[in-house]
Amino acid sequence: MDSFAPLFTYAAALAVAAVIPGPGVAALVGQALGNGLRPALFFLIGITLGDVAWLTIAVAGLAALAQVFAGALLVIKLLGGAYLVWLAWKFWTSGAGIIRAEGARPQNGLRSVLAGFTLTLGNPKTIIFYMALLPSVLDLRQVHLGEWGLLALLTVLVLFAVLSPYAVLAAKARGMMKSTEALARINRAAAGIIGVAGVLILGQAAQALVRRA
Repeated sequence: MDSFAPLFTYAAALAVAAVIPGPGVAALVGQALGNGLRPALFFLIGITLGDVAWLTIAVAGLAALAQVFAGALLVIKLLGGAYLVWLAWKFWTSGAGIIRAEGARPQNGLRSVLAGFTLTLGNPKTIIFYMALLPSVLDLRQVHLGEWGLLALLTVLVLFAVLSPYAVLAAKARGMMKSTEALARINRAAAGIIGVAGVLILGQAAQALVRRA
């Protein structure tokens, strides 16, 4: 890339795509409402890693390969959607208890990262951006290893800048609720948000299965 203009163009396009609510944003808000800020930030790390993975696929010119492995992506989408539905059920049935698992923080963090990562790999909005829209923003033939590093760093910065406020505000909303009834309502609100995101992803996966049949 001959100038910083393509980087700014990419950052602006990514910010616009990221700020539009979709399954990823819904799941992030649900995580913050149900579990608090820390697990939500781990989830956001997973989302970011998923975006970097799709960026790498696009830059490497592997869009055709992604189509070849569409079946694997469909499985990932099914797993991501099923996990969100399961998480929604856990929130709905947890009553007013805040799910913490104090003795297993590292494991919970890793699980949240993997959840965000798999969700992003199967998120149609993310796939459309990197496979269809990104080539119209950047000349991917001119992107080499150094430029990829800049784009990956920019991806991390933009996504955290755009999506962190969702998590912070949702976590603050939960922190303001002290009564048992209020916490129960927050848990069920989180369950509803995450459940809808999971059902949407499973529905899209089902449509893809029908088209392949």
